[in-house]
Amino acid sequence: MTDAAKTMAGPAPIKGSNSSVMEVWGHKAEAFLLPFGALLAGLAAFSVFLLFVGKSPVEFYSLVYKAGFGTAFSWNNTLSRTAPLLLAALCVAIPARLGLVVIGGEGAIVLGGVAAGAFGMFLPGLPGFMGIVGMFLCGALTGALWIGAVGAMRFKRGVNETISSLLMAYIAIALMNHLVEGPFRDPASLNKPSTAPLGETYRIGNIPGLDVHWGLAIGIIACIAMWVLIERTTWGFAARIVGGNIRAAQVQGLPVGLLMVGFCASAGAFAGIAGMMEVAAVHGTANGSLASGYGYAGILIAFLARHNMIAIIPVGILLAGFEASSGLIQRRMDLPDATILVLQGFVFVAILLSETLTGRFKLFQPHIGDRS
Repeated sequence: MTDAAKTMAGPAPIKGSNSSVMEVWGHKAEAFLLPFGALLAGLAAFSVFLLFVGKSPVEFYSLVYKAGFGTAFSWNNTLSRTAPLLLAALCVAIPARLGLVVIGGEGAIVLGGVAAGAFGMFLPGLPGFMGIVGMFLCGALTGALWIGAVGAMRFKRGVNETISSLLMAYIAIALMNHLVEGPFRDPASLNKPSTAPLGETYRIGNIPGLDVHWGLAIGIIACIAMWVLIERTTWGFAARIVGGNIRAAQVQGLPVGLLMVGFCASAGAFAGIAGMMEVAAVHGTANGSLASGYGYAGILIAFLARHNMIAIIPVGILLAGFEASSGLIQRRMDLPDATILVLQGFVFVAILLSETLTGRFKLFQPHIGDRS
């Protein structure tokens, strides 16, 4: 086995097959329990905050459950919000497997939505299916170019991807505002500048039996497909080597630049698709509502899922339920609409703190002193 492969293989096996199995399960338990404990800690800290402002935590969480998961209507509302969150989380999780912290998915979402809206506006004569495919490709390509540029700058010039992706997100939002209020603006959109409404043939419908658009299915399939790519292919193995030890990857002759740019581009493509889905399935037009914070919520989902593509699915549903409850909380508890953002902030800080505890509990490291 090469040095790079040994690096990615993780700790050396413990003497005895039983001990080795225990260690594997110990790592898996740690990967689940630490984020779960951080989630509970964040919720507990937010409960203290609610008490401080004179509100009942019990009422708050009961309303979250009622609005997010309590009824069939609540589930439809939650699942509708899940679709963009899954794709936005992939925009963070995919580069993270190469050791990159990309947090600018919001920019790819808004530009992907604008590109899709512009395509539907300037090419209205295409058949419905071709028009939807065209918008899909426009959104994906725009997002891929935007976040792919982040990976290129990181590899070519050493520009910190966290800072560059965040700053580029603000540029993207400003560019989106300029386009929908200027060159792409529909003259009929008076109170809320936007592109021309899409024709009905370009709108994406709902999944049969659910009041949820097809973006949810695309998000779930994308998570599963990326898990297979990362965990079961040579390209994914190469990406994990780069994430574990970039120098070892370079020594082994792996195409580090291609991997960085390619995986960042694929991450941006998913975010661009999320923007396209918001236009074609939700709003029917590209407007300021594209900058709704899905890209930033995706950061929390990815970190809470420990960048595991499969774990992103249940975590995304949970966070979507939180998002779906914001309106009811505002009406019933007289709290600001941004209260859910404050909750997400508490959870995110708890997640970051929990990362410092990785590998510190002997419970998850059985027979750690018996390594050869």
